[in-house]
Amino acid sequence: MNAPILRTALITGVVIAAVNILFAALDYGLDTLPPWFYLAQLLLLPAMLLPIRYFPQAAVTREFLPRAALYAMGWAVPYAIYKFAHDALSPAFQPAGSLVSYLITVAVFSLLFAAIRKPTR
Repeated sequence: MNAPILRTALITGVVIAAVNILFAALDYGLDTLPPWFYLAQLLLLPAMLLPIRYFPQAAVTREFLPRAALYAMGWAVPYAIYKFAHDALSPAFQPAGSLVSYLITVAVFSLLFAAIRKPTR
């Protein structure tokens, strides 16, 4: 993995973690966030590093569905950490509902990315 991609992955992981902490603090208050929530945000760093190789592959894949699948695999783990960590803070947490929402969001965004980011001929 080259240095710019590694740097991009780490910066993206840190930004996503900071945004998740900010949104959770706005929803529940910074002083009420449990320690496991902060620790879960640290998982975003390896979660961005491992699937980062899918994005350059997706950028050059010509067929729509394989390109969408690569985008979905690239965002699946980081978004799962982001979503489930935040959802689990709610006293009304519904695991099945959260999972369905997660799957729909990953599918929609992967299809959108595949449509918008198709390779030039």
